[in-house]
Amino acid sequence: ELVRRCPDVLFVLDHIGKPGIRAGLTEPWRQEIAAMAAHPNVWCKISGLVVKGAPWTLAANRPIIRDAISIFGVDRCMFASNFPVDSLTGSFDAIFDGFKAITAEMSDRERRALFHDTAARVYRPARMDTTSLDTTS
Repeated sequence: ELVRRCPDVLFVLDHIGKPGIRAGLTEPWRQEIAAMAAHPNVWCKISGLVVKGAPWTLAANRPIIRDAISIFGVDRCMFASNFPVDSLTGSFDAIFDGFKAITAEMSDRERRALFHDTAARVYRPARMDTTSLDTTS
C-alpha cells in the first residue's frame, strides 16, 4: 500500500524479500515479489540469502535468484554483499562466484546491470552544484 501511495519514491526490496529457503517456502514469496515488481518504483537487491546452519549453495539459491531476476528484470535487480552476516554461510568469494555462475549465460550488458549499473543508478550520489564555489582562494 505504501509503494502504491508513493509512486515518486524509489523503494529497494532488501534481501530479495527474504524467501523461506530453509522451509522450502517459495510460495507465496514469488507472488508477493511479483506484486512488488508490478510497481515501477521498486527495485530488488539480491543479497542476504542466509540459511542459518546451512552453507550457501548454488543448488539452494539459483532458482530463487533466477526467479527474482525473471520477475524484476536485470535493470531492476542488483547483486549485493551482506557481509559480515553472510559469512555465517559462506565466504565472500564463494557467494560472489555463485552469483557469477548463475549469470554465466547472460549477456555482458545484463551482467553489468546486475553487478554494477543498476546499483549505480539506484544509489547514485547526490550531485553537488559546484558553480557557486569559490575555488580561487
